[in-house]
Amino acid sequence: MAGLKIRKGDRVRVLTGKDRGKEGEVIRALPRENRVIVEGVNTARKHQRPTRANQQGGIIDKDMPIHVSNVALVCPNCGRPTRVGYKVDAAGDKVRVCKRCGGEIA
Repeated sequence: MAGLKIRKGDRVRVLTGKDRGKEGEVIRALPRENRVIVEGVNTARKHQRPTRANQQGGIIDKDMPIHVSNVALVCPNCGRPTRVGYKVDAAGDKVRVCKRCGGEIA
């Protein structure tokens, strides 16, 4: 199983589905399911019972996972959605690279 090219904290744009065009930050990556949870994208309304942790209860909005193939990383250098590649830098470290502009992605 290959690892995900998108990580927690990355800024991504949704390519397909009801939230197409929205941008958000990856809150959590789920590599086993090939899914990511993006802030403000694919929200579902959930009925929450009051518990010790959540005294209030009621209806809450919850961000649900979206398949990683439906999002594209937004390059911090050129600001456009792009594919991700890898290269080995001078120090011998493997770094992510923007396929459009060739810039390194932190």
